[in-house]
Order: sequence, then C-alpha cells, then structure tokens
Amino acid sequence: MRLRSIAALSLALAALFCVESRASGWETDFARASADAKRAGSYLLLDFSGSDWCGWCIKLDKEVFSKSDFKEFAQQKLVCVLVDFPRKKRLTTKIKEQNAELAEKYRVHGYPTVILLSPGGELVGKTGYRKGGAKSYVDYLKEMIADYKERHPKKE
Repeated sequence: MRLRSIAALSLALAALFCVESRASGWETDFARASADAKRAGSYLLLDFSGSDWCGWCIKLDKEVFSKSDFKEFAQQKLVCVLVDFPRKKRLTTKIKEQNAELAEKYRVHGYPTVILLSPGGELVGKTGYRKGGAKSYVDYLKEMIADYKERHPKKE
C-alpha cells in the first residue's frame, strides 16, 4: 500500500514538473507578440504545432526549442509564438479562432510548420522539422534572416 502511495505521489509530481518545455517565453497571443516584436526590432517565429499529438512537433520541441542554443538565440532575436492545434488540451475560443486565421493566412496544412516573420510582419521564410538539433536549426534561421536582409536592405 505504501509503495502505491509513493508511486502515485511520484507520478503527480512528475506531471506537475513536466510541463511543456517551451511554456516559458512562448506567447500565444499573436497581436501582443507582433507588437512586442515590432517595438523590440525582433523577428517573429510562429510554431504551428499539434503539441499533444504530433510526433514531429514533439520531436522539434525536444530537439530544438527546449535546448539552450535555441533559447539563447530566441532571447536575443525572436519573439516566439505557439500557434497550437491540440487534441486534448483546451484552448480559449479566442485563441482557437486566432490560430485558425493564422493557419489560413500562412497556408499551413501540416505540422509542425514554422513561419519566420520580420519585425514588421513580412514573411521571411517557412520551414518545419529539420534534422541536426538546435545549433543547426539556429544556423538555418540565421541564414533565412540574412537572406531576407539582403533582399530588403531598407527595411532593417
């Protein structure tokens, strides 16, 4: 009996501390994130995800978004927005509507899809899961930003 109690308590604590790794620092309100990005001169990274059911989304979070290489880069250069389409987790009606509108606007048909926007809201690039881990992913995002700056020198 005591062993079951300890196991149940352990599971409860694990559930409490195993909150989605990206929760801190990720915005869900696109309008607020856009205003923050514009004010700070940061790029917007939109992660279209099925966070509680999509295997590739979970893999992207574990291999990239939860790692220090990505977090450090994001803190300096990005405002990150989780545009989530969960199956088990409940979202407010406002967030569901916002996410559906964003998916339509950026023609998102699969998950994960990652959209990178300029501080002014212009499309910089579109990607998804990529092999190689956080450092490789950050390098790829930096290339996308450099290409955008080269094509739009006056917008920076």
